[in-house]
Formats: sequence, structure tokens, C-alpha cells
Amino acid sequence: MKPVIGITCAISGESGQLTLRRQYLDAVIKAGGIPVVLPPMQEIGLVSGCFSICQGFLLSGGGDLDPGYWGELPSPALGPISPVRDHFEIVLTRMALASGRPILGICRGIQVLNVAAGGTLFQDLQTGMSHQQNAPRNHLFHDIFIEKDSTLGRICHVSRMRVNSFHHQAVKQLAPGFIATAMSPDGVVEAIELDSGGFVVGVQWHPEDLEDFASRALFEALVISSRLQSSR
Repeated sequence: MKPVIGITCAISGESGQLTLRRQYLDAVIKAGGIPVVLPPMQEIGLVSGCFSICQGFLLSGGGDLDPGYWGELPSPALGPISPVRDHFEIVLTRMALASGRPILGICRGIQVLNVAAGGTLFQDLQTGMSHQQNAPRNHLFHDIFIEKDSTLGRICHVSRMRVNSFHHQAVKQLAPGFIATAMSPDGVVEAIELDSGGFVVGVQWHPEDLEDFASRALFEALVISSRLQSSR
């Protein structure tokens, strides 16, 4: 049976419009899963309801996270934040982590994953290297270096690859129990995973926009892990 993959989405502060790029849905479908869009909600009972119907989770990209979640004041470079989305995704991610359900975090999603588990972020990268490409979304912008003995390395079967890049926040202090498994040339964390096993992986790039083997393999790993979860 195909597993249900819950995918988070953005919400406009003024209009309340929900937005999610179609590429996330297509990537899950191609990998053999059933995508379900999860709208941000505040009530804990509704968050629990969203959690209960899914065997795995895809934390999608989007805007900046509120630095209050890791005890910092807002930087002048902080972009627009979405309090409802932040709350929903932090609570949902903590539920998923507590239950051992598979998670794939993408761009903002790796940041949500790290913060939900107790880590921190750089509010605005200042490394001398751009991480916000002004190019088509499928353009490969910079290299990353992958730990070959990590879950990510075993999925991608490479130790170096080029990725796209659309972010100015990034993982700073790793959450307890997590390890960094990919880095960019300037030392920015490009991927993290739970060190204790299972499929809990965050990547800073956008594999849903790419068609290479490694990108497709990430979604396949999420779906396979979620299928195993549903059979327990």
C-alpha cells in the first residue's frame, strides 16, 4: 500500500492563501507515495489529527523562521515570518521525531527540523559566498561535500555533487542527536540527519527541482521508509 506523505505549505499573512509548489507533490508521486498537503493550524488537536493520518513527512521550503524559537532577537536582515506556520511545523516535527516517523526537510525544512530538535540557525549568512542564486530553479549553483558513510551518502552514492541554492538562513548549532552530513565550500551545513538511525534527513537545497539520481533517490528513500512505518 502506498504511504501517505504529509507536506507542509506556506500561508499568506494577509490573505490567508495557502501555497505549495507543485514540484513537491510530483516528486512524492513519482517516488510512489500519496502526497497530502497539511495546512498550518494552531489547535494542538488539529495538529495531532494531521500527524495521525501520515506515515511520513516532507517539510517544504519557504520563509524565515522566528529566531525566538532559539532564544535570539530578530536580526535586521530577518525576512517576513509566519507565526502560525512556525508553530504548526515545530509541533508537528516534534511529534514525528518522538514517534520515529520518517522526515525529509527541504531548505526551510532542514531549519525547522534542526530548531524543533533543539538547534539554532544563522539568521543571515555572511560567508563571502552567495547561497541565493539568481538563476532558474534547476540550475546547479555550487558544490557540496557529502559524508559517504552517512544515510545521505548511502542514498546519493556520491561524495560530491552540485546543487541549487535559495536561502540566507542556515543551520548554526546542531540539535542534540543530529550530525552534519554535507557541507558547502564555505563551511555552511548543507545536510543533517538523526545519528541514531531511521530516515530523518534535512537538506538545504531543493531536490524537488532537480532530476538527477541523487535527488530522486531522496524522495524514494522517504517513501520506502514511510511504507515500512505503515506496516508496523
